[in-house]
Amino acid sequence: MATLTGCIGIYKSVGAVEDTRLDDTPRIAVISAFQPELTLLLTRLQKPVTHSVHGVDFTTGTLEGKPVVLFLSGISMTNATMNTQRVLDRFRVTHVVFSGIAGGVNPALHVGDVTVPAQWGQYLEVLMARETAPDRFSAPPFITDATMFPNFGMVHPRSVEVRTEAKPQIERKFWFEADPKMLAVARSIRNVDLANCSAGRCLPRKPKLVVGGNGVSGQAFMDNKAYREYTFRTFQANVIDMETAAVGMVAYSNGVPYIAFRSLSDLAGGGDGENEMGTFMGIAADNSAKVMLAFLAAWK
Repeated sequence: MATLTGCIGIYKSVGAVEDTRLDDTPRIAVISAFQPELTLLLTRLQKPVTHSVHGVDFTTGTLEGKPVVLFLSGISMTNATMNTQRVLDRFRVTHVVFSGIAGGVNPALHVGDVTVPAQWGQYLEVLMARETAPDRFSAPPFITDATMFPNFGMVHPRSVEVRTEAKPQIERKFWFEADPKMLAVARSIRNVDLANCSAGRCLPRKPKLVVGGNGVSGQAFMDNKAYREYTFRTFQANVIDMETAAVGMVAYSNGVPYIAFRSLSDLAGGGDGENEMGTFMGIAADNSAKVMLAFLAAWK
């Protein structure tokens, strides 16, 4: 019993450290998943000050005259969830903005295009169903949300559980909506010069900005034509990534408005040859950052 009491004391001490706020200025949290996505933004940041929390650098300053805190979420859903909550705990965050690359799912979109979805869902929150007959899969009776979307073989998409201060009881939710006011500003953006060439490699068409529609996120790098087609057909998704829906869920749980800018670096398995991400990642990262900077300049 004495050992148990000691452990409780240790956990309380760690919690007290975690709750320490590092900065009291109201700021927009600007998130990217990995370094190439943040490079352009860091070059534009004014008066940078860096704080390190558990190895993650949070850099405050101003972008387009707006107080911000920039950081890398890390790749994938768990990292994005963990570090988004950290920034909300350690800084006075008024809004959350994500800027980065993504895989294209909608066949009407092309590499280099920038998308700003109106909502994001976790498409790999799934039931792996039991095969009860050849190519027939059944959900256990206690899993009641496994038929909300068409399945892909044994894979049945589901909603996620979430709580908020306003709704402390668990609710199940699939789509996490971007903030309507932030979306309205994104829709007003005009004349951003989106690049179509980098390091001697050029895209066959000029990229465009698309605001609205759906995005989906999951803990897998998708490079599969069949699953890409299923994802578009099932969720009407424009893009797919590995972080944004997790960020949206944390923002929703904390009551903080969010929006995400994602530029296509590849077609998630829909291209004719090998995955294009390694070739066009720089163009996509910079195009997303350019649109996000235009958003900040227009934000009041």
